[in-house]
Amino acid sequence: MSSELPLSKTRAFFARAQSVMPWGVSSNFRYSGEDTPVISRGQGAYVWDADGNRYIDYRLAFGPIILGHADPRVNRRVHEAIDGGTLFAHTSVHEVELAERIVRMCPGVDMVRFANSGTEATMHALRIARAHTNREKVIKFEGDYHGFHDYLLWSTAYTPYGSIGSRRSPTPVCNSSGIPANVRDLIIVLPFNEFDLLERTVRARWGEIAAIIVEPIAANMTSILPRPGWLELIRRLCDEYGIVMIVDEVKTGFRIARGGATEYFGVRGDLMTYAKSLANGYPLAAIGGSKKVMSVIEPGRMAHGGTYCANGPGVAAALATLEVIETTEALQTIAARGQRLMQGIDDVLTEADLVHTMTGVPAMFSFVLGIASPPGEYRDLIPMDVSLYERLQEAMRRRGVEYEHDAKEPLFLCEAHTEADIDLTLTALAESVKEVKRQA
Repeated sequence: MSSELPLSKTRAFFARAQSVMPWGVSSNFRYSGEDTPVISRGQGAYVWDADGNRYIDYRLAFGPIILGHADPRVNRRVHEAIDGGTLFAHTSVHEVELAERIVRMCPGVDMVRFANSGTEATMHALRIARAHTNREKVIKFEGDYHGFHDYLLWSTAYTPYGSIGSRRSPTPVCNSSGIPANVRDLIIVLPFNEFDLLERTVRARWGEIAAIIVEPIAANMTSILPRPGWLELIRRLCDEYGIVMIVDEVKTGFRIARGGATEYFGVRGDLMTYAKSLANGYPLAAIGGSKKVMSVIEPGRMAHGGTYCANGPGVAAALATLEVIETTEALQTIAARGQRLMQGIDDVLTEADLVHTMTGVPAMFSFVLGIASPPGEYRDLIPMDVSLYERLQEAMRRRGVEYEHDAKEPLFLCEAHTEADIDLTLTALAESVKEVKRQA
């Protein structure tokens, strides 16, 4: 891969996109400046842009591609399903089979309802929690991201550090225009991994709190791990005060273990939300939880629905994806390759004398520049060297390695990544580090 990629077709397509789509994208997260990628196809661990440049893909559509792009095992099942009809005004046979598989695989899940995206799943989970408790407020944690709906798009990893208030009394910060100001009254924001403040807040205000929602691994803020006892504390407080614990497994579900984070960490929520790795890139999400809490959903009383919920292609893709995850060593392969990549990145950065730390787990991890020890919360990321990270990412992309331009986003691994891909990535990183240091 040359130091300057041919990008004329990609730039032309992006110019066309900007004329008919705001900022040329269908999701704000896809925009990355004048050289925003325009992809023509993907296969396995690779994507190709409109100019035919190939990249080893560690973005993987922000995480859903757990097996690889256009995985034939998944696509074959989808093709078969399409021939039998894509959508019905009824429960489908395959939908029942998928719900049974999720219940079998995921600890704490007795019942399942389907949706189409992670945003929908967390939105509906919050409604279920409010209906179950007859309370309205929700505790969320700084830096955690739970989708684009109004109730939880507050104090995410894209919030300016200067606006979040003191650590003792955090300020809920709205992350978009267009969200009604009075929604703020329903949000209580606390630092991630902050034991004492969480316990004091719950004890003082439990009568208002319907739910505590948490990412078990804070993926959008450099894959910060829960400190020992953190998830257990949330579970204990929810049990003690009748609060619904929502474990947002949109990113961790079916990625870090067959049963997701509830299996990996051994702590079960009352509700869990799944999307991304559930269907290897097809649109499908799920809300799962205890029968006691899920049973509040009832026609005419607690509303949940959607025309495209449990759509045929998505359900078929999920059945194929989960069958592979449950019956093969796919996740072990991903973990092994991810561990090698994590160690290799650590070695390259250490040899280059660049201050850094590694965070997350092998299937979903980050390297944080400018910080020497693993962060425990959003505020710990203030000293990170974002500029260096971005320059390094750009140098890597010129060498055919694609990962997120945002320094807080993780690298994702899929089953299709090979040992050769890891070798090429680490070689590209060593070269990129030398290039960036020369330019400094």
